[in-house]
Amino acid sequence: MTRNYFGTDGIRGTANKHPMTAEIAMKVGMAVGVAFQRGGHRHRVVIGKDTRLSGYMIENAMVAGFTAAGVDVFLLGPVPTPAVAMLTRSLRADIGVMISASHNPFHDNGIKLFGPDGYKLSDSIELEIERLLGKDLSSKMAKPDKIGRAQRVEGDLYRYIEFAKRTFPKEMTLSGMRLVLDCANGAAYKAAPAALWELGAEVVTINNKPDGFNVNLDCGSTNPLGLSKKVHEVRADLGIAFDGDADRMLIVDEHGTVVDGDQLMALIAEDWHRRERLTGGGLVATVMSNLGLERFMASKNLELVRTQVGDRYVVEYMRAHGYNVGGEQSGHIVLSDYSTTGDGLISALQVIACIRAAGKPASEVCRKFEPVPQVLKNVRFSGRKPLENKQVQSAIDDGRSRLGDGRLVIRPSGTEPVIRVMAEGDDRAIVEQVVDDIVGVIAGQKTAA
Repeated sequence: MTRNYFGTDGIRGTANKHPMTAEIAMKVGMAVGVAFQRGGHRHRVVIGKDTRLSGYMIENAMVAGFTAAGVDVFLLGPVPTPAVAMLTRSLRADIGVMISASHNPFHDNGIKLFGPDGYKLSDSIELEIERLLGKDLSSKMAKPDKIGRAQRVEGDLYRYIEFAKRTFPKEMTLSGMRLVLDCANGAAYKAAPAALWELGAEVVTINNKPDGFNVNLDCGSTNPLGLSKKVHEVRADLGIAFDGDADRMLIVDEHGTVVDGDQLMALIAEDWHRRERLTGGGLVATVMSNLGLERFMASKNLELVRTQVGDRYVVEYMRAHGYNVGGEQSGHIVLSDYSTTGDGLISALQVIACIRAAGKPASEVCRKFEPVPQVLKNVRFSGRKPLENKQVQSAIDDGRSRLGDGRLVIRPSGTEPVIRVMAEGDDRAIVEQVVDDIVGVIAGQKTAA
């Protein structure tokens, strides 16, 4: 079945344009409400959101859809995505919804769905929802006396804060640490500073004044330059950058140097392996993770398993094969001992625990391997399938040949009309030339008549 709505991470698009309209959001609420009706109990959904202006519109439209389907709604307000996953389980909800476009600008929005176990939905369930979206569901709607109720439950954010704090080793404290937090004017702006301060840290917070328009704007994990400067300015021990919905994070060490998700996964996996906590014999990452990570894991007699891009696919493999550490280079890190999805706050706490245990600066602890030169470029397209073009295919084949032992990953984005071209190898000049050549051919197809 063709997907008309769901991409690699739920439904996403420009707010007030198809598919991110109030009408579609209401229909999604109806379809999901119908799909998850099981048994005769009162069904419930928890809905969280980040700080985008359009969150109000999408939230209210989904409330209408869910209540029409007879589902009771618990509105969490602005909370991190992992809080929605955790509270779906904690409140025994049938479904969890996060309204967010993650690291995208404010004008985009999205709908992420979680099952009653707190995990993102499988492909089969998403396809069932797609099928229902194409049907007339009027006969499936609740009778007048069975329409759902909606209530706002602001205090439940503190359940998540306490849950996150409990993942930090009991014998440790953050006393004496100065941390800078970049909340990306997003969903972490309340939870992250509160949790880290309560654990004893001196917390300096930036980009924590959301106004509906400034989420991810020149800040957060996709733009940590301001965080690096602030770490220098206040002489902090560490900087932590979240994205708009706080399911990912990156670290800035005491020198202002950015540490990406590959290095952080290597750090946690090595530490857990040493303490006999690591399961599965390695970690799970995506095709975008650096070859240097793969070589590092092999040097420890551990395995790096790669999946297609999307933390949902990482989690699915982890669950199926018994791994408890996985994630993406972007900073989505999944630690399944604690969480069912990427969790920026919990991941940061585990990194800090490694730093505290080592008794050394972050710059010495967090860099576990020398990355192989890697280049990633994006090419926008419209209305075509450039990867099916023979000239593009020939350029890709030639690039793979020139890279030798390196890697070449070409993939369309699951959230926007972009082809991502990534290459890596030991010779940076060759890597850059391969990427430029392929991008040039794809761009030529884009502009061709």
